[in-house]
Amino acid sequence: MAGGDSFEEFYATAYRRIVGQVFALLGDLHEAEDVTQDAFAKASFHWSRIGAYDAPEAWVRRVAFNQARNRARRVRRGLVALARHGPPDLVPAISSDRVDVHRAMRQLTLGHREVLVLHYVAGLPLEDIARQLRLPLGTTKSRLHRARKALAGRLAEYHQGVHHA
Repeated sequence: MAGGDSFEEFYATAYRRIVGQVFALLGDLHEAEDVTQDAFAKASFHWSRIGAYDAPEAWVRRVAFNQARNRARRVRRGLVALARHGPPDLVPAISSDRVDVHRAMRQLTLGHREVLVLHYVAGLPLEDIARQLRLPLGTTKSRLHRARKALAGRLAEYHQGVHHA
């Protein structure tokens, strides 16, 4: 590939070739596509420099191979930890109520989700939540109150069978 081509042209001509090479390295098509896409994303970000290289495909391939190697190391470390510590405890099935809570949470504002997660999931007292969010304690209390109310409203809608996307 000659330097100076558009990134789109480069991607169109080189992507399948590099995925095939990374697949041959990893033996897992999904992982090969992931690391190749990551490598192309990096190339697109720096295309003004990389596009001028004599062989930009070699650069993308090297980045993809390096990422594949790093992922393989992480997997290996995870297997060593699993062998050392044994498998994790069984995780109970997720109840439909919990699924409803997660759906309802996605519909809340980020500020409401923050205080709910910090209070109920992280178990932080209100003072710590206020400190972490850099809010006055009174604002934190009122935000938590409004968040609870909003969550309750969404859950009531789910239990009545009215789902908003």
